[in-house]
Amino acid sequence: MKILKIDHLGIAVNSIDQGRGFWSDILGLHYEGSETVAEQKVTTAFFPVGESEVELLESVTPDGPVAKFIEKKGEGIQHVAFRVENIDEALAELKQKGVKLIDEQPRIGAGGAKIAFLHPKATGGVLVELCQRD
Repeated sequence: MKILKIDHLGIAVNSIDQGRGFWSDILGLHYEGSETVAEQKVTTAFFPVGESEVELLESVTPDGPVAKFIEKKGEGIQHVAFRVENIDEALAELKQKGVKLIDEQPRIGAGGAKIAFLHPKATGGVLVELCQRD
């Protein structure tokens, strides 16, 4: 598996509009707009930082994974995403090594990226996302 870089940090927020104030107005990061990913019950907003990004995540339903995260832990860092060269090969390698996966096959995430999550029980409590952008 070849990890290319940290692609983004996912931050769970109750409201992108409220969260955006800090990241844009205070820190001066460029807001690239938002996108709803219905399959994941989330609206995302990206703020580029060098070669990586900050991603704000707002749940669109009370039963979505981001809503559940906020209910348990409050707003804050929800996941770290690593960009990989080939997500299919990465998942096959991790499966072979016995790593517990949430997604055994990639799915489509924000911006059309192929994504897959590793189970936090296999990563020391950190939700890890792999993503491949073509």
